[in-house]
Amino acid sequence: MLDPRFIRANPELVREGLAKKRETTALDEFLGLDETRRRLLTETETLKATLNAASKEIGALKKAGEDASARMAEMAELRDRIKALDVEVADTDAQVERVMLRMPNLPYEDVPVGPEETHNVVIRSDGVLPEFDFEPKPHYELSGPTFGFEFERATKVTGVGGVGFPFLRGNLSRLSRALMNFCLDINVSRGYEELWAPALASRASVTGTGQIPKLEDDMYHVTLDDLFLIPTGEVPLTNYHRDEILEADQLPIRLTGYTPCFRREAGAAGRDTAGLQRVHQFDKVEMVKFVHPDVSYQELETLTEDAEFLLQRLELPYRVVALSTEGVSFASAKTYDLEVFAPGLNRWLEVSSCSNFEAFQARRAGIRFRPERGAKPEFVHTLNGSGIAFPRVIAALMEIHQQADGSVLVPEVLRPYMGGLSAL
Repeated sequence: MLDPRFIRANPELVREGLAKKRETTALDEFLGLDETRRRLLTETETLKATLNAASKEIGALKKAGEDASARMAEMAELRDRIKALDVEVADTDAQVERVMLRMPNLPYEDVPVGPEETHNVVIRSDGVLPEFDFEPKPHYELSGPTFGFEFERATKVTGVGGVGFPFLRGNLSRLSRALMNFCLDINVSRGYEELWAPALASRASVTGTGQIPKLEDDMYHVTLDDLFLIPTGEVPLTNYHRDEILEADQLPIRLTGYTPCFRREAGAAGRDTAGLQRVHQFDKVEMVKFVHPDVSYQELETLTEDAEFLLQRLELPYRVVALSTEGVSFASAKTYDLEVFAPGLNRWLEVSSCSNFEAFQARRAGIRFRPERGAKPEFVHTLNGSGIAFPRVIAALMEIHQQADGSVLVPEVLRPYMGGLSAL
């Protein structure tokens, strides 16, 4: 959530920033409602001052033995008007909050301006694209006696057609488990504290991280308890400190955790959704930071490096892409995507997004810190990055390390997690 005071003081700056994210209506709605709210508050305060003065006048009349009934009747009408105004103020406050919750974060000053299809910028790349003496296959066409995908049986279990909820069988299941332990071990060794997090979150939690109200229709909702299956581990890890005041010497706080993740919108059918490219349920290890505002962009760089380190160890060629203003998410001020190359698909697959939300999530979730003991609390800056999302990493691993006979070599770093297995 943006700071209302900043919006009032800098409406044209805010308008320019929102336009870069193609948001055109929220600012005018806010300004109109905010003007109404201030007018109502001014009238209410004026009437309350009049009421206080009249109360003293009535007291004086009674003390002098004079008739105060007419003045008391006037004040009764005044009290009714004040009550009505209080209702109007509360209603306007609710409307302001609804508009504020729909207003996206402003993009950081160095984010490329424009559509992501044409204005995303490749910042750097690492690794060598593989060369094959055979035609590489997409991951979903690779098969072996000890591993496989089960799409039809998954459809039988879930009742949802397509590839949204695949079974991973045998050593593919084992590979997913190996990735979980590998990523968590590396993240902990690099200074993150591990949490095992809930997969369900309250409406307040998903509002705090910015998924609601904008993305509510894309989420799985348990209506009986008004709980949501989390779309990303960012939700429980960020809300771990919701409605808390931290001390400056606690910062930065770095959390990591494995979670299953769920999303209803998995893209249109076709080339971009075949196999594990885009599924309704996926597994991921998340990294979240709570940091001092002065260093949040330095922390974004180190967060991205932490995600890159995982891909380097997995021997996956990748590139870092700075997303444009129309590519960054609703809540993000700046985002780097990490993309790995899948030769069988002949395309780059996003496996991690590393974002700085500045104070946007913290303001919604009430996460503050004291710059020094006794000082007024300020909002922290929050960051998060996938470290890493498994389905596309599995797809890329299989395609990068595939052999002519259809087998797949296991990267050296994962073999200890798979009982020494060298190939699928």
